[in-house]
Amino acid sequence: MIDITAIGEILIDMTQSGVTEQGIPRYDANPGGAPANLAVAASRLGVNTAFVGRVGDDSYGAFLRRTLAQNGVDITGLSVDPREHTTLAVVSLDEKGERSFSFYRDPSADVSLRFEDVPQALLENTRLLHFGSVSLTAEPSRSATLQAVQTAKAAGALISYDPNYRPSLWRDADAAIQGMREPLVYADILKVSDEELPLLTGTDDLAQGSAFLRDKGIRLVLVTLGPDGAFYRMGDRTGRVPGVPCQVCDTNGAGDTFFGAALSRLVGCELDTLTVPELEKVIAFANRAASITTSRHGAIPAMPTLAEMEG
Repeated sequence: MIDITAIGEILIDMTQSGVTEQGIPRYDANPGGAPANLAVAASRLGVNTAFVGRVGDDSYGAFLRRTLAQNGVDITGLSVDPREHTTLAVVSLDEKGERSFSFYRDPSADVSLRFEDVPQALLENTRLLHFGSVSLTAEPSRSATLQAVQTAKAAGALISYDPNYRPSLWRDADAAIQGMREPLVYADILKVSDEELPLLTGTDDLAQGSAFLRDKGIRLVLVTLGPDGAFYRMGDRTGRVPGVPCQVCDTNGAGDTFFGAALSRLVGCELDTLTVPELEKVIAFANRAASITTSRHGAIPAMPTLAEMEG
C-alpha cells in the first residue's frame, strides 16, 4: 500500500540563479513539476510515495527518473514517451525571490499521458491520490488525470487537489476558472493560495471563499498566505497558523513543500475525527518545512528531510 500517489507534470525548471558580470541571467536545470515536487517532499518526510507521469526519452527525462528514485519515490507509473521531449519551464526570479514562468511544452511528454499509461494497481492501492491543475490544461493528460482521480476515489482513496494556476497554460481566465473548478467535486483536501482563492470562489475573503469550497464537499481547505502562514477550514472550524520567518532565497517549490508536508502527516489520520490542535500542529509542521525550502535555491533540491525537521 502506497501512502501518497501523485499524478501530473514532471519537468525541468530552468531556474534563474544569478547573473553574469555582463548582466546575463544564469539558469540551473532543477527537477520540478508541482505533483512531482509534492511526492518528493512527502517522501523526504517519511511516507511512502509514488509518482505517475510522463517524460521524454532524453537526458532530462533520465535525470528526472533518477531524481525521483534517489528520493525514494516509486516510479512504476513514470512512463517514457519516445516521441515528445521532456517539458521545460523557465523560472525567472525578481529581487524578492518571486517567480514568473514560461513553459516550453507544446507538445511535450507531460501532457501526452494517457489513462492506459497509468498502472491500475497504484490507483487501487494508495491511501491518497494527489493531483493539480497543470495536467488539466491539455489532452490527453486532462482525461487521464480525471479518470485516475475517479478510479482512486472509487477504490476508497482520499483525494487532494492543488489548483496550481499558471495563466500562460490556459486559453484565457474564464477557461482556467472553469477548468480548475470542475475537479472540486472529487477533492477531500484542497490547498489553494490566497491569489488563487478568488479565481475558484469569486471572493478574496478567506472565510467566505473557504465556505464556498466546503459547500462543494471539500472536507479540509488550506489557504497559503506566503510569509503569513496558512488559513484553514475544516467544516465550520476555521483558523490561522503563523508562518516561520526566513531569509527568502527562492519561493519555487514552497507551496508544494507545504502541501507535501501537510499530507505526510494527514495521510495517517481520520479527517472526520481530527481535532483543531492536531490540525494546527500539522500546519505548523508544514509551514516550517516550506520556510526551509524558501530559504534555499531550487524546488526539489531545497526540500527538507525528516532529520532536518526533527533536529
